[in-house]
Amino acid sequence: MPKTARYDRQALLVLLRKQHGVMAREQALRRALAEVADGVRSAAEADLHAVIRHARLPMPMFNPRLFVGRVFLASPDCWWPDAGVAAEVDSREWHLSPRDWEETLARHARMSAHGIIALHFTPGQIATKRNEVVTAIRSAIAAGRSRPLPQIGALAAN
Repeated sequence: MPKTARYDRQALLVLLRKQHGVMAREQALRRALAEVADGVRSAAEADLHAVIRHARLPMPMFNPRLFVGRVFLASPDCWWPDAGVAAEVDSREWHLSPRDWEETLARHARMSAHGIIALHFTPGQIATKRNEVVTAIRSAIAAGRSRPLPQIGALAAN
């Protein structure tokens, strides 16, 4: 008679937990690699990506380079080309110094001057006020689609 392995219930639970942990880590790694392929470049952008996906909003381009003709305009965190909407995640980490804050405001002004609807969110808003973030994006996309689009070219992030 062949010898069969016997496991007690506790040993099986431990084994399943270990396998689940490996599968969860593999799934998280696959998700992170897909986000990087989409152009996501930070944890805060990954959180926004997840909010957009979960809300079933149209998926934007992440970190594209926007141009007016051949002139570089900006590289927002998110860009919905069919609505002329950009979204940026403004964290203290990257926008704390007066110089960085001034550049953020100048980029917003350049985009707005060319007809782009520019939205700004903090990582905290994305984490704790998801419904407000989704509502703002959804409303901006609807408004953008109801008007003539700005003449903006976009190149995908490398």
